[in-house]
Amino acid sequence: MKLHLFSPLPFLACVLFVHQNAPKPGPSPLASYSAEWNDAKYLKCNTAANVSYMNDEEKEVIYILNMLRTNPVLFANTVLQKYPDENHQGFLRNIQEYKSLLDTLRKTKPLALLYPDSLCFVSAQCHAISSGKTGYVGHERQTKECKDLYFGECCQYGYKDPLPILMGLLIDQNVPSLGHRYMCIGSYGKIGVSIQPHKVYGTNTVLDFYY
Repeated sequence: MKLHLFSPLPFLACVLFVHQNAPKPGPSPLASYSAEWNDAKYLKCNTAANVSYMNDEEKEVIYILNMLRTNPVLFANTVLQKYPDENHQGFLRNIQEYKSLLDTLRKTKPLALLYPDSLCFVSAQCHAISSGKTGYVGHERQTKECKDLYFGECCQYGYKDPLPILMGLLIDQNVPSLGHRYMCIGSYGKIGVSIQPHKVYGTNTVLDFYY
């Protein structure tokens, strides 16, 4: 082990300089729903922050989903409770899937974080790109190049921003099994997210999950 010696004053000055110029984390993507989401303990939810293969929106999908998984009750009582009015979708309050999501999250215990996985991302990206080019809707791979490297998959069409993408999957309107919802709050540990243009719906997003 190497031993490095520093004179006290220059070392102190260096520490102060780094501290004063270190970038501060920005506000939480859920801050507009409650200041509680700005608590530093939720920074750990941004597990994809440093990966190079996802863009900012794809990383934010994981960030928000991990915040939900870390505190489902707070998500229900802040984000989900305010979402219909904040996004001019008041009709959501009247649908059964929205009501059941509120009830489910209020009873859900904290879940393990999801971590970005490059193979899940490759799987999601290939499917999102190929589906987008043809206007395909579904899970079947459209080209031989696209491999299904996942144990669970969610596909969402029409939304391009992270929170609406997730809310569409979580509410899962007109999906009797609520399969997308339960996948998002399932026991997976790895995830890949890709958001791509879609010929019919404008945008499609694929979330691939793995244990």
